[in-house]
Amino acid sequence: MALLEVDGIHTYYGDSYILQGISLQLEAGQILGVLGRNGVGKTTLVNSLVGFTPPRRGAIRFQGHDITHKASFETIRLGIGLVPQGRRVFPSLSVEENLKVAARGQSAGTWSLERIYDLFPRLGERRRQRSKTLSGGEQQMLAIGRGLMTDPSCLIMDEPSEGLAPIIIQHVWEIISRLREEGLSILLVEQNVSLALQLVDYVHVISKGQVVYASTPDALWHNEAIKSQYLGIA
Repeated sequence: MALLEVDGIHTYYGDSYILQGISLQLEAGQILGVLGRNGVGKTTLVNSLVGFTPPRRGAIRFQGHDITHKASFETIRLGIGLVPQGRRVFPSLSVEENLKVAARGQSAGTWSLERIYDLFPRLGERRRQRSKTLSGGEQQMLAIGRGLMTDPSCLIMDEPSEGLAPIIIQHVWEIISRLREEGLSILLVEQNVSLALQLVDYVHVISKGQVVYASTPDALWHNEAIKSQYLGIA
């Protein structure tokens, strides 16, 4: 049984038909990549999975539980963590306050502040600093740390490389690799194809709200037609 199973979901924003029958599976311990250009439905997929925008049709199952219409706080309690696009940290709160808010209500044995600071020493150095004063890379580290503080067994990451300098992107990628080594399952939604294919075990390409291609990363990298048509890579 897959850890996360998406079965033919159809999601709308008002009358706008965005996701048109998307299906995918994330296995335990796997990194699954979801790639596509801007505006093809990647973030809508994320919003459907975490309960922000439930699908009108289809089903989402997590660890065998139907979560299709559960609220976001319920999906988090079940073990789905989110690193949202654009980071969305609380600007007036300190680094440590951002992390503590995410951990509220969690039981013992979850990710601790000490583990987060071990993973991101820079956050430990800036623990008393307001998050709005952090650099973009530091805010991304904080967003990942906040997602981990919910103690997920599945972490959904929406465009984690967006707007970051290459040296920071490399650090983020090293962190994602380390999380996989620790057994965390990750759904990685990315627009940066070459970066994503370095990490993922399997990949889905989305266009116009549908999965148009699914393969191993190596097979996608050598499929020039798919890369050109759906990912804009010549």
